[in-house]
Amino acid sequence: MNALPLMPKATAVWLIEKTALTFTQIAEFCGMHPLEVQAIADGEVAQGIVGYDPVANHQVRQEDITRCEANPDLRLKILTTSNPIQRRSKGARYTPVAKRNDRPDAIAFILRNFPQLSEQQVVKLLGTTKDTIAKVRDRQHWNSANIKPRDPVILGLCSQTDLNAMVQAANERLTREGQAVPAPIQIDEDVA
Repeated sequence: MNALPLMPKATAVWLIEKTALTFTQIAEFCGMHPLEVQAIADGEVAQGIVGYDPVANHQVRQEDITRCEANPDLRLKILTTSNPIQRRSKGARYTPVAKRNDRPDAIAFILRNFPQLSEQQVVKLLGTTKDTIAKVRDRQHWNSANIKPRDPVILGLCSQTDLNAMVQAANERLTREGQAVPAPIQIDEDVA
């Protein structure tokens, strides 16, 4: 199945109101059943939904709609964009005060389980400083007696997708440099 447009019901409302496309064409474009599209046209479903213009939002071209209006056997196809949608802007991340004390635990987890990550990657991933990373690594942190390695994803300091992307980038860098990807370091939890 093709990718669906944003807000399929609102898109269907707009296509019903503004075009002469068949219910089947609209249903296939919006990923709906033709009877559901007919119910929207009859006013039984989606009452009060404002139509969402797929042409103005670059999901379909007006020429394609005109072509499909002329021939009911043709189907609309959603336009693909060459630029991926960027999820988050670059820049500093805000970490709530309640989670700031969890950061050294996350740093210890990253250092133990992903030694291939550079300090800069850990800084970017967790929003910390190189000084804090060095202190946790050397057990010079003011709270080092209480630091327990905990997963930063579970702590909510980063997403699993971001962590996987950083690890993948580090592994590719090591492969390019001809070095072996290190195995996670095993440290006894009891030893402080």
